[in-house]
Amino acid sequence: MKTLRFDHEKLIVYQMSLRFITCQSKIMSRIMNSAAHLLVSILILIFLSILISPASAQDWPQWGGTDHRNMYSPAKGLPDRFEPGKIKKGSETEEIDLATTKNVKWVAKLGSQAYGNVTIADGKVFVGTNNDYSDKGGRDPQHGGDRSILLCLDEKTGEFLWQLVIPKLASGKVNDWESLGLLSSPRIEGNRVYIVTSRCELMCLDVNGLADGNQGFQDEAQYVAGPGKPKAKIGPKDADIIWKYDMMDELGVFPHNASNGSPLIVGDFVYVCTSNGQDWTHSNIPSPLSPSFIAVNKNTGELAGEDDANIGPRIYHGQWGSASTGTVNGKKLVLFGGGDGWLYAFDPAPAKEGDSAFLKTVWKFDANPPEYKAMDGKPIKYPDPKGPSEINATPVFYKNRVYVATGQDPEHGEGVGHLVCVDATKTGDITKTGVIWEYKGIHRSISTVSIDPDTSLLFVGDFSGFVHCLDAETGKVYWVHDMKAHMWSSTLVADGKVYVGDEDGDFVVMAASKEKKILSETNLGTPVYSTPVVANGVIYIASNTHLYGFYDAARQAPSTDQPKVDVNLKKPAAPK
Repeated sequence: MKTLRFDHEKLIVYQMSLRFITCQSKIMSRIMNSAAHLLVSILILIFLSILISPASAQDWPQWGGTDHRNMYSPAKGLPDRFEPGKIKKGSETEEIDLATTKNVKWVAKLGSQAYGNVTIADGKVFVGTNNDYSDKGGRDPQHGGDRSILLCLDEKTGEFLWQLVIPKLASGKVNDWESLGLLSSPRIEGNRVYIVTSRCELMCLDVNGLADGNQGFQDEAQYVAGPGKPKAKIGPKDADIIWKYDMMDELGVFPHNASNGSPLIVGDFVYVCTSNGQDWTHSNIPSPLSPSFIAVNKNTGELAGEDDANIGPRIYHGQWGSASTGTVNGKKLVLFGGGDGWLYAFDPAPAKEGDSAFLKTVWKFDANPPEYKAMDGKPIKYPDPKGPSEINATPVFYKNRVYVATGQDPEHGEGVGHLVCVDATKTGDITKTGVIWEYKGIHRSISTVSIDPDTSLLFVGDFSGFVHCLDAETGKVYWVHDMKAHMWSSTLVADGKVYVGDEDGDFVVMAASKEKKILSETNLGTPVYSTPVVANGVIYIASNTHLYGFYDAARQAPSTDQPKVDVNLKKPAAPK
């Protein structure tokens, strides 16, 4: 009996062990299956998020997006239409009712004039405007009257973060035209913002304003109030100035009506136009020996070099252009359109000569053809509609070529223009040898070109209100579209579309194709002087009074039609 009892006990133990092993096996199998389902679910979600993503995450930290200044973005999934909405009744700040909009993420109130172009980086949006925020004046009651303003807004919501208040120059409109606001497009690099102020200063700011303390320059309270005025009260909603370089004081330049230029950074240097030009007589250049283009140490604000081109004596009127850069045969070039109508390529490394340092000219190109300078043996005087012009547009570097159009101060009206494609690999005076193609069908233009690398189509606007589509390789014209209003801004090409605005407030979206096709038209209610830009799936366009962030709401909204995926690891049922 003992043996039988022993065998029975062993049998029970064996059966229990077998059941335990089987149970554990089932549990492990369920866990493995659940883990596999979880992994598959995660991969599906990742795939779906990529599939429905409106655009790759990409900031727009400077004028033109990149150093080449091509008004193009590789973003995909962008909208081809939007509705700007209506102003809420009784709103002192002209607040837009978002319920009346379509494809609009947010709208921010600007001043009454906005010529500055938007830049976006690290969750912040920067834009220039004036101080006419409401009927009662600026955002900060202590800063009344005419001021230039740099706004910093939250990228997700459009919420106001901080502002730089820039007092007007005492000399008046000859140097600082009333109500224009800040014209410069900010350059963001790391935790620094670089701008050219309406006081003709190159300035470096902290991207966070005074919210994280006061660094560098310590007298913001006096700066924002203006020279000789009682100091203002400053706080976290004010700008933190790191350093400023006053080009009027340091270089003796005389800006004509306004100061502008969107900073370009190459290595440790920031490059800007000095805005040097004529005085109120329009016949005299007060500072002909002052430089037109300079390099400044981006960390210290110290002058590093100035152009060697001696542009000053030949300035037609004023200078408000921005520079670009490109690499040719392993060597960097800085490209600048001068107030004398010449396109310059400088060596970006300042070369020491005694106590001075110069940016050496690598090549130069006269963008005004001979027939724009003389007729029947007689010179054509500036600003005759048939005569020569300066370069206000930004040169665009693309495939060892430089593209730029000539134009004048919009106050001078319409006239003949010249769009050129120049070989950037040459040296010296390349006026006769450097032109690859030219286009004289364009009118005066202050617009920068957009080139779509997928199709090699080039788009550019002119001041007379025409948008031109050409082959970037050959200069062949495919179509011309009449906006029926003056154009100050540039075109933007992205996602197979061309975005452009005009002085009547019209905002048009066209197909970026060889055949002209209008996709949508809307009106923003006030003039559009700035250029549309795109960052992280959102297109930003400023009218004179509002900044709109619009996007494809259907793509970015969570879908209610997709099947639910259970990614929770369920606890297996107890074994029976």
